[in-house]
Amino acid sequence: MILSKGTLVAVVDGEKLALFEQTGQQDIALTARPTPAIEERASGAAGRISSEANPDNDTQAEDGFAMGVADVLNKMVLTNQVQHLLVIAAPKTLGQLRKGWHKETQGRLVGEIAKDLTGHSTDQIAAAIDKA
Repeated sequence: MILSKGTLVAVVDGEKLALFEQTGQQDIALTARPTPAIEERASGAAGRISSEANPDNDTQAEDGFAMGVADVLNKMVLTNQVQHLLVIAAPKTLGQLRKGWHKETQGRLVGEIAKDLTGHSTDQIAAAIDKA
C-alpha cells in the first residue's frame, strides 16, 4: 500500500490506540504522534446488553473504547487535522469503528487493515502496510 506523506495511521484494538504519521516520501516511515485521551462510552453498539445470564462486560468495554476512538478520529477529521486516514485494527474493533464513522471520516479513509498490531514496533506496522 502506498501512503501519501502526512497520512494519519491509527492502530487500534479494544483497549489501546496508537497514532502515527507517514513521514516518508515513497517508503513507509512512521513517526509516533501523541495519543489523545479516549472517552469510553458506557456501552458500545446498540442492542448489546449485559445481564447475569449473559455477562458481557469485557465486550461492552471494548466496544465502548472503539466508539470513543471513532469519536476522536471523527473530531480530528472534522477539524481538518486529518486529510488521509489509514486504520489498522483488530477485526472486531474495526467493525465497531465502522459503525461510528462520520460520513466525512469515511471519505478520508485511504484504507483499513483488519489485523491486531497494537504493541508492535513501527517497523512491524510499516511492514504490514507495505504488504497490504
